[in-house]
Parts: sequence; structure tokens; C-alpha cells
Amino acid sequence: MATNELHKQQEPIALADALGSFDALWSPRIVTRVNDYDVRVAKVAGEHVWHVHEDTDEFFQVLGGELTISLRDGGVEGAERSVVLPTGSVYVVPRGTWHKPSSAGGASILVFEPTGTSTVGDSHDLVPAHVDATTGHAL
Repeated sequence: MATNELHKQQEPIALADALGSFDALWSPRIVTRVNDYDVRVAKVAGEHVWHVHEDTDEFFQVLGGELTISLRDGGVEGAERSVVLPTGSVYVVPRGTWHKPSSAGGASILVFEPTGTSTVGDSHDLVPAHVDATTGHAL
């Protein structure tokens, strides 16, 4: 589905089919749009990158596997803690919170965030080669 066709969706989208259409890790695909928000799916394994979205919250839903989100309360030098999301769980990272998603065993996720939001946020650590710094790819 081309990006300009996202608003013209006429048929239901099977998330399993969407996830089956690509293999790249940490490289989300835009499934559809709701108002000014992208609904993205991604396959993840290993670690992402520490990053922050200054002006928007970030919604995660685990469709399969388990996702850990490490958080730094109080900024880049803040105390670290982690939340573990098993299959079926949702979590919202509040705007302005440094975070780093990871998945030791691999996971498939759905992310809901404003169109054009970078996967590595407004500020981030050095982006490793296995992380796609993108605003999402069309399916």
C-alpha cells in the first residue's frame, strides 16, 4: 500500500500479513493512519538505541514475543528502570522520557505515534547499523 493510499483504506488489514511482508528488524512499516497518527508494525530483536521524543508520547503494543523498555527517569543521566511487556501488553512512554526498547528473544510490535515521528526521536545516542532511523516505511 503506497503512503498516499493509506487514507483510502477500503479493506481490513491483517497485522500478521503485514508483518509477514518484510524481514527487516527495527524498521517499522506504516499499516494505516488515524487522523495525524501512524499505526506502524515492526519486528524487533536485540537492542534499539537510547532516545527521547520531546513533544509526543509513544504507544507500544506487543503483538508477539516480549519487549523490554528501559527508561531513564529524570533525563539522560536519570536513574534507569525497565518495564517488561509480554504478548498482548501495551505501554506508553511519556514525552520527554529517555528510553531504549529491546527484545532478547525477538518480538513483533505495533507503535502509534504522530506521522513523521522519527524512530530515533529528537535526540539519541549513536545509531548502530542494525537500527533504521526512519519515519516509517509504507507496506
